[in-house]
Amino acid sequence: MKFGFVSLVGRPNVGKSTLLNRLVGSKLAIVSDKPQTTRTRILGVRTLPSAQVVFLDTPGIHRPLHRNNVRMVGAARGTFREVELLVLVMDAADRLGNGDRYVLDLMKRAPGPVFLVLNKIDLIKKTRLLPLIDRLRQEGSFKEIVPVSARTGENVASLEQAILDALPAGEPLYPEDYLTDKPERFFAAEIVREKLLEATRAEIPFASAVVVDAFEEPAAEGGTVRLYCTIVVDRESQKGIVVGKGGGMVKRIGTAARLELERFFGAHVFLDLRVRVKADWRDNDQVLETIGVLPRRRQSEG
Repeated sequence: MKFGFVSLVGRPNVGKSTLLNRLVGSKLAIVSDKPQTTRTRILGVRTLPSAQVVFLDTPGIHRPLHRNNVRMVGAARGTFREVELLVLVMDAADRLGNGDRYVLDLMKRAPGPVFLVLNKIDLIKKTRLLPLIDRLRQEGSFKEIVPVSARTGENVASLEQAILDALPAGEPLYPEDYLTDKPERFFAAEIVREKLLEATRAEIPFASAVVVDAFEEPAAEGGTVRLYCTIVVDRESQKGIVVGKGGGMVKRIGTAARLELERFFGAHVFLDLRVRVKADWRDNDQVLETIGVLPRRRQSEG
């Protein structure tokens, strides 16, 4: 039996979350074309007859401007010494820039083995792939370089096998049916945020968060899940964009989120969605604790 922790790291918007979902066979991480979609570490467990792999999806490594972003980058870098294998995910369709070179340099100082995964190969000509692999092979000491498309699944099976081969022997840490350590409240907020990201542009994705104010499970089988959520933004002008003319935008977000939530919970969902302005929430510990970027502080006794 094999067991190990595997961290998916890389710059924002390279497809780490899509790859996590593909590897565990379930949608645990929301997916968006907006950078910095993932804000906290997401754990996903894949249990096979001969192995258990614990994947960690991490926020994209970037230059942080707010306390929120500092914690996001810290969550990614904090996994470097906690895992048996680092998987650096890069966008094969994007040109190498200073951000890529910074992450490649970090990998040279990683304490353990590193895989390089070139994602989005469905977006490039195959003739570009081999020269890119040869170039990146010179940039670091990678145990494996694996080209994949997380979106289509191309070559992901080869990546899975390479990961299993690299893991040490060990007994499973989690029950066979265990999938993640995140609570349902977390996924409810993330689903709402995913629909917010899909519906908005400009600064809204970076300047917004979703807080679950109340979560009520059905009193009986076949009942309704009741969710009360708040979209938090920085400024009044952003609130106007999210609410939309006559409340049209927030209704659109709420309808899309409710349909996804009903699929997730397998039950009817009542969703109450509101928009509130909280200036500088990205530097506010209370908000960051609520959305999972900061660990919750223990309440003092007495």
